[in-house]
This record gives sequence, structure tokens and C-alpha cells, in this order.
Amino acid sequence: MKLYDSRRAPNPRRVRWFMAEKGIEDIEIVDVDIFGGQHRQPDYLAKAGLPNVPALEMDNGATITESVAICRYLESVYPEPNLFGRDPCEIAVIEMWTRRAEMMVSTPLMMAVRHSHPAMAAIETQIPEVAAHGRATAEKGLRVLDHRLADSEFIAGDRVTIADILAVTGIDFARMVRFRPDPELVNVNRWLAAMMARPAAKAGV
Repeated sequence: MKLYDSRRAPNPRRVRWFMAEKGIEDIEIVDVDIFGGQHRQPDYLAKAGLPNVPALEMDNGATITESVAICRYLESVYPEPNLFGRDPCEIAVIEMWTRRAEMMVSTPLMMAVRHSHPAMAAIETQIPEVAAHGRATAEKGLRVLDHRLADSEFIAGDRVTIADILAVTGIDFARMVRFRPDPELVNVNRWLAAMMARPAAKAGV
């Protein structure tokens, strides 16, 4: 298998973090220069279908994009340690918190960076209002996570799951615009410190 990657984008880091948590080391990593427009070239589009990274070329020759879809596939091939759920109830709870982490925190922060950091102007038509809205949305979402983390060591339960990976990579990416969770969010900051202390936090940075 081949993972088409970009070290400067947050979504590929989700997959690298996921792979590091599972100890997956037998997938070839192919760097894609998004600032140079490599993801928009015909040969890449022929594989991925869209100018998106990451993309996973599977052993059967098919290629999939979307970071969570890639992680789901890798979970089926490398089932341990489990990061998506072991039984119907746990799977549903992890899916719920994964959706919340993405929609309420990670994606808004990515939009804040894309629409405000000067370097992103090379690949994005920046709209300051989008950046401000993303930041405000994430601040509200982090309060939801803080409430959850008052009763749980990790976002979806008692161990790291895909929900934690989505949230932490989005938050860490937002350092580019000097965003950090409010110090009053003690549970979020406790969780964030624990996540960034994990060996997988170094995956691809």
C-alpha cells in the first residue's frame, strides 16, 4: 500500500497519528507537494479522483481519500489496538464523539487557519469572516469537550480512539494562528497535554 501524504496539512497527520498508534510501518509514504500544486496534476487526480490529501492506494490498486475512511480501512486490516470500537454500543459512542470532534472543533480550526494564515493564501481565497467564525465555533466546541472530559480520560472513553486523534490534530494545527484552548478549560488542557505526550504525537511533524 501507498499513502499519499503532505507533512504541511492536518488531515494527513490524522492518518499518520493513527498508524503510529497501531504501529503500522509497512505502508510506503509518498510526499505530495500541495503548495507546488502536485495534488492537482493529472497523474495524481487519476488516482485520487479529487485534489485531496491524504489518499491511500490499496493493494488491489484502488485508491481512497478522506482521512477517516482511510483509518477505517486500516482498522480492518490492522485491528489492534482497536480505535473504532469493539461492540455495537462502543462503536456508536466513538462515532458520535468522532463526528462532534470533527464538526465542532477540528474542521472549524482548520478553516480558521486556512482563511487567516498568510502562507495559506497561496492555496486558498481567504475570507476573514470564515476564519473568525471557525475560531468562535471551535471555542464553543471545546467547552463541550471540556464537559465530557470531566468524566472521561479520553473523548470517547477510557482509551485513545479516532475521536481523540481528530480533535488533537486540529487543535495542534491551529498553533499556526496562535490558537490554544482557554486555560479555564482544565479538562481539555489535561487531555491535550496527555495526547501531545504520546509517542504518536511526533508522527510526521
